[in-house]
Amino acid sequence: VQEGCCVVIADINEESGYETVNMIKTELTEYNNCISFRKCDVSKQEDIKKTILHTESLYQKVNIIFNNASIILSNDKNLIDTDDYTFDRTYEVNVKGAFNICKYGILAFRRHGGGVIINLASFVSLVGSAISQISYTSSQGAILSMTKELAAIHAKENIRCIPLCPGHYKTSKMMSMINIPSEKQKRLIHHPMGRFGTTSEIANAIVFIASDDASYISGTPFVIDGGLTSTYITPE
Repeated sequence: VQEGCCVVIADINEESGYETVNMIKTELTEYNNCISFRKCDVSKQEDIKKTILHTESLYQKVNIIFNNASIILSNDKNLIDTDDYTFDRTYEVNVKGAFNICKYGILAFRRHGGGVIINLASFVSLVGSAISQISYTSSQGAILSMTKELAAIHAKENIRCIPLCPGHYKTSKMMSMINIPSEKQKRLIHHPMGRFGTTSEIANAIVFIASDDASYISGTPFVIDGGLTSTYITPE
């Protein structure tokens, strides 16, 4: 909103969604009319369709979509130990959700002369991990491939599609997963900077690739991982 956009936050978690909106309204009172929340289950096409139409009714058009919806289930382990429900549910939210968002987002972009879709596809879409979460990892690879193909198909419609591949960031979701020091160190040891990224660092990257300053960026994975995927042995 500070960059001049009106924003609709869509999430299945109403409590968290309204909490985020109220926090922004409290801290940035001058933007109160430019931020709102709508409950949405990304795995349901009708929810996505209604959310897009709702956004258009509020703000006349949709220019930018940032798809950050994903789940990692506790039973998501290695190939042998992961059950069918865990795999199917992960794909239902992560991959089908991205499919739904892109489908109705691109239809909206066509109505308004173009736009930008940024799909979150973790750095594990680019590299493997011995700490296996096979359903989540493969779902991120699917999102990466889907986004690349959409970028190629819709480029001449003034539509940019960008897979965003972040490394480890200090989000509440990530910190809850690695609240045991040994689990944190397993990941931290591979970071050449010796730290995880901050949420402001990823937010700044999103603002940039969504802006006209990045008008020639599309399809190519935008990796923001502090050098994680480019490093073999980290400095001591």
